[in-house]
Amino acid sequence: MEKRRLRDLWREARELSFGTSGEVERLESPPTPLRFLRDYVAANKPCVISRAATLHWPAIARSLWSDDAYLCRVLNGRSVSVHLTPHGRADSLVPLPSAPGGGRGLCFATACSRNMEFSEALHLIAATGSPSSPVVAYAQQQHDCFRAEYSALAADVEPHIPWATEALACLPEAVNLWIGNGRSETSFHKDHYENLYVVVTGKKHFLLLPPTEAHRLYVRSYPAAQYVARTSSSSEEMGELKLEMLEPETLVPWCSVDPYPRSPEAMAEHRSSFPLYFEGPRPFECTVEAGEMLYLPSMWFHHVRQTPDCNGKTIAINYWYDMVFDIKYAYFNFLQTISHSPCTKESSSMLCNSSCDATLED
Repeated sequence: MEKRRLRDLWREARELSFGTSGEVERLESPPTPLRFLRDYVAANKPCVISRAATLHWPAIARSLWSDDAYLCRVLNGRSVSVHLTPHGRADSLVPLPSAPGGGRGLCFATACSRNMEFSEALHLIAATGSPSSPVVAYAQQQHDCFRAEYSALAADVEPHIPWATEALACLPEAVNLWIGNGRSETSFHKDHYENLYVVVTGKKHFLLLPPTEAHRLYVRSYPAAQYVARTSSSSEEMGELKLEMLEPETLVPWCSVDPYPRSPEAMAEHRSSFPLYFEGPRPFECTVEAGEMLYLPSMWFHHVRQTPDCNGKTIAINYWYDMVFDIKYAYFNFLQTISHSPCTKESSSMLCNSSCDATLED
C-alpha cells in the first residue's frame, strides 16, 4: 500500500510540475527575474540555460580557462586544496576496510585532502585521469573556495548571477570552483541551496531526482571513513591511499543507490536491492556543455559524471544561494520521514534519514 501511494505521488508530481519526459527544460536565453522565480524556483523545477547567459564572461568568450598556461600564470604561487581517492568517487559508499569483498559491509568514505601549489595540482589532476593511475585528484574544496583560493580569477566570471540575485533577493552564500578529470564522479546527494552551476570547459552529465522521489535512493546511515596517504606529501610519490575508519564511530546518512554499477553482477544485486530506483520513472538527465548553466533547485538529488576537454580537465563554477525554508521544505521533510515497505532483509533493519546533504563534490 505504501509503495503504491509513493508511486502515485511520483507520477502526479511529474505530471503536474516536473514533466514526464525525463528531459530537463532548456532555455535559449536567461530568464527574467520574475520568470525565474515564478516558473523555476517557486516550482522547484530545474532548467538548463544556453551559452547566452555567459558569453560575456572572459572565461567563456575567450576560452581562458581552457588554457593551462593562462591558469598557471594567473594563479602562480597560489596554494589550493586537492582531494584524492583511489577511484575518483569522493564522498561515496565503498566496502569497509575489514570487508574488502564488499557485500553488505559498506562505509561512507571521504577523500584525502592535500594543499599544493596550483600548477602542481593542475598537473596531478590531468595525470591521474589515466585509468592506470592508483590515485584520482579533484580540486573540489567547496566552502566558498573560488573567492578564497581562486580569487585571482575573479575578473574572468561574474561575482554573482544578476537575474538570480534579483529574484532571490540575496547574493550567493558561496561560490565554488571544481577542476576534475574524466574519472571524477559524484554520488547521489542533495543540497539545501539554490544552485546555479556553470560548466566552463569540458562537460558535466547529471542524473536528477526531485525531492518527492527521495525514497527511491534508500538513504541509510553508514559508518564514516577517510582516505589517508601512505607516503610523503610529494605528489610524485603519492602512492597508495589507505582507508581508515573515523573514531569515535560516526554515522553518515547517504544514498545507497549507484546508478552505474561496475559489473553485471553488481547491477543484478542493485536491481534486486533497490527496485524503487531501477523500476521507477527514469531520472531526469541532462548534459551541461561548456558555457551552459544548470539551475539545480534546492533539495533535488543529483549524480554527476564528467567528460574532460582536450587538455584532460573539466572546470565548473557554481553559485550557491540560500534556499527559503518555506512550506515546500516542510512537506518534503515530512515525506522523507515516512518509511516504505522494505524489499530486503537488510533494508528492514535500516531507517531512511532525510539529511543526505552535500559535504562533497560535483
